[in-house]
Amino acid sequence: MADVKEQIFSFVDKCEELKSCKFIMATTKIKDILKCIVNCPELYRLFEAVTKDFDYPEVKSQCLVTYDDGVLPQNFVVLPKTLGQRLAFIFCLLVEFDKGAINFNDFLRRYFPEDGSYFASYRAFCDLVIKSLQDCVLQVFKEQLAEYDNYEPNVQTAELISALDLAIAQEIEFVANYALGQADKENGIKILTALAGAVKEKKEELIDALICGYNYFALHFGCVSDGITELIQLLEAYEKNL
Repeated sequence: MADVKEQIFSFVDKCEELKSCKFIMATTKIKDILKCIVNCPELYRLFEAVTKDFDYPEVKSQCLVTYDDGVLPQNFVVLPKTLGQRLAFIFCLLVEFDKGAINFNDFLRRYFPEDGSYFASYRAFCDLVIKSLQDCVLQVFKEQLAEYDNYEPNVQTAELISALDLAIAQEIEFVANYALGQADKENGIKILTALAGAVKEKKEELIDALICGYNYFALHFGCVSDGITELIQLLEAYEKNL
């Protein structure tokens, strides 16, 4: 089992290097992660299994979400809910970065605009995508790593964030298509977009304030979606894990 542990810890270390490195070194560190997967038999078998029969183009179209209200397009990354598909999607995405099929800088600018800086975009990308990759791998090998106390898998939180991303994106789509004036639609979407950002940054007080604001917005205009109850329940579950 020591050999398995060494492989997994090596992989986790490569992920940590990517998360902590300077943005300019990101593509090099992504290459190191992929090399680690290839060179570690346990990891290679895992990713070979999850990518077998995996329809990457189809899943990619579902995970890279674009909402266009005719004013300012907004883009989101929504990770798959199941562990296997999440591993496969992130792996294929990293391969596309490595091969240059997707320009990493352009991807960050489009899907993680944050405050407009590459630094903030890169941090947001790592917090969602790379952290989830680590958590999923640790979850797969949790029995082999049971004696090691320094790594605590947090897949539940990662899955909640993914589910929240999807729920918020669906709520945005609902508001965009509801019979409201354009200014009111934009205000509702601004609240939801800020809520998504607060979830990523784990700002509990801001999350509470924004969901109260959105509740008032929904009740005031009578635009209560079928998914708002689930959204609130997901937020409550997420906050319990903070």
